Amino acid sequence: MAPSCLASPAAAAGPALRLRRPRGRVACSAADAGGEGAGAGRAEPGWWGPGRNKTVGGVACGVLAAWAVASASNPVIAASQRLPPLSTEPNRCERAFVGNTIGQANGVYDKPLDLRFCDYTNEKTNLKGKSLAAALMSDTKFDGADMSEVVMSKAYAVGASFKGTDFTNAVIDRVNFEKADLTGAIFRNTVLSGSTFDDAKMEDVVFEDTIIGYIDLQKLCRNTSLSADSRLVLGCR
Repeated sequence: MAPSCLASPAAAAGPALRLRRPRGRVACSAADAGGEGAGAGRAEPGWWGPGRNKTVGGVACGVLAAWAVASASNPVIAASQRLPPLSTEPNRCERAFVGNTIGQANGVYDKPLDLRFCDYTNEKTNLKGKSLAAALMSDTKFDGADMSEVVMSKAYAVGASFKGTDFTNAVIDRVNFEKADLTGAIFRNTVLSGSTFDDAKMEDVVFEDTIIGYIDLQKLCRNTSLSADSRLVLGCR
């Protein structure tokens, strides 16, 4: 379906954790990632089924910790930052179906993606696997959309709506979700690095095999709208 256009990073640091349902959750400490951090020795206990190799977990944690450190110099776009005027390009909403052809990892793009006020409700095909680096998404609707395998790096999603959006296998890196509605969103096997969720609505969000930095996890747990089940999976105290 075609979208419609309406009228009108505190970055992550420290080790990375892979979150699963309580019976299959894996966590790693700073020591697992090869470092001596404030979280050393304080990680949630890991669970290892038959045949699992703990070394694999350590390698994954080390890789994600390095990624988090590399991201530290490139924070999210602050909500108070002045944004450019709304694009007058006639088909600017359709550009999300193409995405950026370069720069998936650091908010680099070949042409700005201004998706503000666009409506992608229940879009199940055209957003999958797209690179939306540095996209402007404030007040955009993605309710029920399939955004699996999307790469969102340094995107600005303040006030956007992602109710029931599927982020399976996506990379969500330094995205500002302040005051966004993420009710029922799915973060399955999703990388969440350096993103902020201040005052976001997060009832019934699904976190399964989610990879998230330890510091990011602490910040996420401060969101009081998280459901009891989500807080259990995240290990919030």
